[in-house]
Amino acid sequence: MNEENKLERLFDGGLVCGADGCGPIGGEAEGAKDGVTDGANALPGAAGALAGASGADRARRVIPPGATIGVLGGGQLGRMLAHAGSRMGYRFVTLDPTPDSPCGQTAEQIVAGYADREAARELARRSDVITYEFENVDAGVAAMLEAESYVPQGSALLHTTQHRLREKRAVEAAGARVAPYAAIASLAELKAAAARLGLPAVLKTATGGYDGKGQWVLRGEADLEPAWLEAERAGTELVLEKFIDFAMEISVIAARRPSGEVRTFPPAENVHVNNILHLSIVPARIGEDVRREAERLAVSIAETLGVVGLIAVEMFVAKDGAIYVNELAPRPHNSGHYTIEACRTSQFEQHIRAICDLPLGDTALLTPVVMANILGEHVAPLLEWMRERDPAAERLGVEPKVHLYGKADAKPKRKMGHVNVLAPDVGAALEWISQSKIWRV
Repeated sequence: MNEENKLERLFDGGLVCGADGCGPIGGEAEGAKDGVTDGANALPGAAGALAGASGADRARRVIPPGATIGVLGGGQLGRMLAHAGSRMGYRFVTLDPTPDSPCGQTAEQIVAGYADREAARELARRSDVITYEFENVDAGVAAMLEAESYVPQGSALLHTTQHRLREKRAVEAAGARVAPYAAIASLAELKAAAARLGLPAVLKTATGGYDGKGQWVLRGEADLEPAWLEAERAGTELVLEKFIDFAMEISVIAARRPSGEVRTFPPAENVHVNNILHLSIVPARIGEDVRREAERLAVSIAETLGVVGLIAVEMFVAKDGAIYVNELAPRPHNSGHYTIEACRTSQFEQHIRAICDLPLGDTALLTPVVMANILGEHVAPLLEWMRERDPAAERLGVEPKVHLYGKADAKPKRKMGHVNVLAPDVGAALEWISQSKIWRV
């Protein structure tokens, strides 16, 4: 059976997605009546737990502090999860192929590849609950762990978000808008789709790719064949997306626990440089109607897909105010790093609360903030800046908070850390960043 013709069950009693789209199975899932009612962030309950071998038992399983959390992936997101969780009393063990990984510096580490099933079973033996810190882990291993241990996020959502076509169908099933798109399997299909959708457009690999990798911007007909020849070498399905003339990019991170409670973090306004996130500005400079709609869409997606843990919903805000969902990430997200100091509860603590089925924390913003990524070329000027007092920061009333990830090699364009610039307003934070020598490299 062709992969795209397989039905994908996203949650009990809820949604299936296949080649022709997504639709309800019927019936109300356990937890659909649950919810919270305490303030602007309090949102109605979701539609039950993700499908899987553990079923309803998983929907009510509480993992208290003192337990061990296993993390598939040993990068910076796992590191910050371990920082947040250890303060709550949890222990951590991570599986990652790189010795002394960022997460491995703060947790026990099993050094093995993500597709190593015996290593994954060892992770399960050491853990009371397992999560993943990035979505390119092996979905087959995640499915095996789901069947043999406790993975509250499940493998279905991972399977969906690892493939852009499946992801788009699921987003549409949640009632959200995506940019017009077409599956591409040949140069002839690319030419036909480009004529139908119009140019400019973006050709993307359906799997893999991040920070602009696996993407080709097509501005005219002359770009089609060279992009196809290069993209074809990726050996994966391709998708063409119509270019959206957007006013800005934003993201909303939603958290959902198995028993149904959902909360969102304030939207972040995101600025990219060379397809890599440079700044996340909070509060985002958007109108109240856009803010409410963005948060509503994030909640709808979290509920429809039966998310457990976090889901980051990246969106385009068009010049006419329309919102298009661009991508999903079922994990903590770069654009949510601002929450570490700027919110009552960080995204990392919230993710742990969600997968352990503890009451979710308050997501209220405590201070305006701009998060700025530190890439490899920024490390040296950052370390130099840290040696001295900063008169500009004192004059502008900002407080930069540095987070470095413990990566060994400061390669250009590699994410090495970030700085959360706490400020009386986002204008002061942006002014400090523009004056700083850190990002002039």
